[in-house]
Amino acid sequence: MAFAVERTDEHVREYLTYRGFTNTLKHLDIEIKADKEKGFRVDKVIDQLLQFIHSFDLLGLKEYWIYLDRRLFSRLEDIYKSTVNKLRTSLYRYYVINTVQKGNLEKTQEFFQKQALELQGQPEWRDWFILPFIPSPEQNPTFSAYFSRQWADIFLVSLHNFLSVLFQCMPQPVLLSFDAEVQKMMSLVEENEQLRQILFALQTESREQREGEEIVHHKLPAYVQNMDRLGDTELDLVSSQRVVTTATTPSRNFFATLLPQGRRTPGKSQQVSSGSSPNQAAASRKEPTGQPAKSKEAMQTREVKPVVSQTSVIEPVSSQSAATVSNQVTHPRHKKIKDYEKERKELFSKPSPQTPEKKGDAGEVEPPADACSDVTDSSLTSKNGGGAAEGESLSVEQPFIKLSQEEYGEHHSSIMHCRVDCSGRRIASLDVDGVIKVWSFNPIIQTKATIMSKSPLLSLEWATKPDRLLLLGSGVGTVRLYDTDAKKNLYEMNIDETHPRILSLACSPSGSSFVCSAAAVTRPGYVEAAPRLPLPVFGKLLLWDTKTVKQQLQFSLEPDPVAVNCTAFNHNGNLLVTGAADGVIRLFDMQRYDSAMSWRAHDGEVYSVEFSYDENTVFSIGEDGKFIQWNIHKCGVKQSEQVLPNDATGPFVLSGYSGYKQVQVPRGRLFAFDSEGQHVLTCSNSGGIIYRLTNGEPALESVLSLGGHKAPVVTVDWCSAVDCGTCLTASMDGKIKLSTLLAQKC
Repeated sequence: MAFAVERTDEHVREYLTYRGFTNTLKHLDIEIKADKEKGFRVDKVIDQLLQFIHSFDLLGLKEYWIYLDRRLFSRLEDIYKSTVNKLRTSLYRYYVINTVQKGNLEKTQEFFQKQALELQGQPEWRDWFILPFIPSPEQNPTFSAYFSRQWADIFLVSLHNFLSVLFQCMPQPVLLSFDAEVQKMMSLVEENEQLRQILFALQTESREQREGEEIVHHKLPAYVQNMDRLGDTELDLVSSQRVVTTATTPSRNFFATLLPQGRRTPGKSQQVSSGSSPNQAAASRKEPTGQPAKSKEAMQTREVKPVVSQTSVIEPVSSQSAATVSNQVTHPRHKKIKDYEKERKELFSKPSPQTPEKKGDAGEVEPPADACSDVTDSSLTSKNGGGAAEGESLSVEQPFIKLSQEEYGEHHSSIMHCRVDCSGRRIASLDVDGVIKVWSFNPIIQTKATIMSKSPLLSLEWATKPDRLLLLGSGVGTVRLYDTDAKKNLYEMNIDETHPRILSLACSPSGSSFVCSAAAVTRPGYVEAAPRLPLPVFGKLLLWDTKTVKQQLQFSLEPDPVAVNCTAFNHNGNLLVTGAADGVIRLFDMQRYDSAMSWRAHDGEVYSVEFSYDENTVFSIGEDGKFIQWNIHKCGVKQSEQVLPNDATGPFVLSGYSGYKQVQVPRGRLFAFDSEGQHVLTCSNSGGIIYRLTNGEPALESVLSLGGHKAPVVTVDWCSAVDCGTCLTASMDGKIKLSTLLAQKC
């Protein structure tokens, strides 16, 4: 922290010099020289204490310790008070021992005279009042340990470590983390670029492999391509199909004599002689399937012509003998071919429609394997090739790639709210039991704070400035301002006793105020399955000042003072949009604190509302299951309207044993946009679903399903940083999934 303070002081000096604020710069230098905290440098603080001790300045030592206690130690939790008291006692003893060692008994007696009223009631000082009257206190067993060098070193090291930890854990202003944030951003950019390069390399390699496989599929038949999956018997059986209708068994022995003597394998000479050569089979497979039979015969004649000149001509086999041979091999061959076709179906996702017909005719003689293999392989290869091309086009058009998905499972009941702060470093989640978890996910998921509330909590919102503060709305008419770094409540504001349920909170981007919705009567957030009846819900919309902790004004809700379910500011806080239980969306001008327009938006309640990326429109989700985009320049004019599935809008239902069902009414955010406002994340029964926003289309286009949940997702959030974004999806079983996405740039 000392380094950050020193760097920040340099930046401030540079800025004041640049602006020409010389008087301010002089005052800054004067105050820095008189800084009692020494720029939060522990060594400087201890040097100041030792200077008071060695100069026998008891008054200066007491005043400096009182300043440290008021400035630093008083902000610690109660469990650290005993440690502070022990350090103060050891500091005073160090002062007394120093006066005795230096032989200044006058200062020793002065210490006990001035501190008598403060120390006489403390048991640890009861034996020390006789110290000035002992001739050799360093030899007294009660005080001898304090005169050793070891005790002095242990005390100074303990004080140094305590102050170091204290300075590191102190709440820091945002300006001190400037350098750290810059370095973190640069490292994230570099890491993102490396991951992008790795991803592109893997995509290129995968594309090359697919292209290579397509070439093999077109050139080689299936039984040659999958030769490593077939045994010698199956290979011989498949190859024999090509010869059974054109030649007899001696002819296969005759073709085996054509191989050179040096290329024959001694261990497999019988197998080679009993079947055609795979090389010849592959050569014959290169013939086009559409070639006439005469050309095939001519080609076969040209191939065997040199052999005819040396041996006798092979006599053609009659059709009766061919049928006899075929019937002899039909039963075992049919079984083997079935196994072979089964392997083909496992290898290819879309088998040829001709194959089942040919396999189904058990009584007929099957056609030669040449024709069957040619037709089937060509059809499968073309289909697989088309599928691969289609998959490549889809992967190129895919806007996001899910890099990873992690789970946060510290909650034991259904989630109501899950929000990430403005900096994207911390997440706050609230469940129906009133337990709040503040946690971070970078570099690892780690719980920072746990807040247990005796009263029910209904709403949650991060403050914008500073972003470590958290607003918590309860069901008893109070709003708490909680410091997540100091882990304590700063304020607790009593909003309205007649409207005790704080349904929604929204903090202004300036951080100077926040809006809260207080309701008198509302539905429970987590009840058993029951028919939902329309209840009269009355409420107020109030504006509070975060600095004075006082109510500024109450907004006018016309025509009736109805409960507001959701609120959202635009980027500069000049506009506020709200969605209420009467189905009306209201737009407020925050410069005049007046309603600019309002319109009937949904049949039923408005559950969630947000500004669009360009802030010319607002999006809303209502009880009627519609996702509507509204033009804020023309009151009540729709730009688009889509109907979402029931599991995206609620009420959310979780089924249990014996027909038991739990129903949760939407409380948190139901949709969130990406950093460019082109895609929206919504809820579903199995996880979040990302849609592409389409202008005027009747249905949203789904581009990615995050998945990962076993219970309905009830609230979502989307945190974007550089090209990587983190999607939060929270479900009724208390699980929160963090899906890290990579945006693909076109």
